[in-house]
Amino acid sequence: MDTADQQSSGMRWARWSAVLVLIGIGAAAFRLSFAALQDLAIMGGTTRGLAWLFPVIVDGTIVQATMAVIALPPKSAERVWFSWILVGGAAVSVSSNSVHAYLTGHGWGGALLAAIPPLALLIDTHGLVLLRRAAQHDSAPTVVVVETAPATTADTDTPNLAPAVAALTPVPASAPVQTFHSPPRPVAPLLPVAVPIPTGGN
Repeated sequence: MDTADQQSSGMRWARWSAVLVLIGIGAAAFRLSFAALQDLAIMGGTTRGLAWLFPVIVDGTIVQATMAVIALPPKSAERVWFSWILVGGAAVSVSSNSVHAYLTGHGWGGALLAAIPPLALLIDTHGLVLLRRAAQHDSAPTVVVVETAPATTADTDTPNLAPAVAALTPVPASAPVQTFHSPPRPVAPLLPVAVPIPTGGN
């Protein structure tokens, strides 16, 4: 195994280890935030059988908005909208956990401590999406573009553009050659010609 393969194997191991750690921390943070929000919903008059829906709505919105913000293009209107949803969901979750701790008699210290689980859930969700994007970027094939310089003539350094011009110049199609056959002309017969022969007496 060469150095490149060892580095690639090490990166995969580190990435999967980070994913497992983030999943564990995110699950613990979700569980603590879930308990506080469920208890707060019961304190607010929601029945115990339906109180579990409140933390699912709040923290589930944070997870969904975080994934959307990472996946969408940077300057798109949809990303801006999901960014505001993420800010609102995180504010509701943090404030609800803090209010629950304060109302249950733990004071301001308990309120600050209760804000840690929802913030940890937000950070871990963001980290998982970033790791997934990094894995997709590493697995994408690399395209190498080779640019060839134009040929130069022997007596000058200017590039020889004649082949390129010849390649771009359309060549007209050759027209078919037409042959014309004329009928044979009649040949006149040869006539005898009288030639005078000189005599010796005259």
